[in-house]
Amino acid sequence: MTDAELCLKEIGQRIMDRRKKLGLTQEALAEKGDVTAQFVSYAEAGKRAMRPENLLKIATALEVSADYLLTGDIIDKDLLILSDKLRRLTPSQVRIVERIIDECCALYAPENPTE
Repeated sequence: MTDAELCLKEIGQRIMDRRKKLGLTQEALAEKGDVTAQFVSYAEAGKRAMRPENLLKIATALEVSADYLLTGDIIDKDLLILSDKLRRLTPSQVRIVERIIDECCALYAPENPTE
């Protein structure tokens, strides 16, 4: 498998994982992203590279950055999307989310930090 094929498979896996996390079918993602269901199927399977405009449509529909789909990295745009979601919550809901984040940080913090 070439590096390009591996990259397409990884992008496809991120698309599928995010779609499933949002509870969307391939058809629902296609409709939300203004692409065909066959396009979503091919993208998830890593069978075909996407044009930039289609990558952006899918990223927007999945509420992530195109960078996340391409690399798996969380960038500022992803944090802004999350921030927009937090703004729609009540103050008490924000505090609950904050406690969840604190618990995750404590749970995943290295036991013996070297830095």
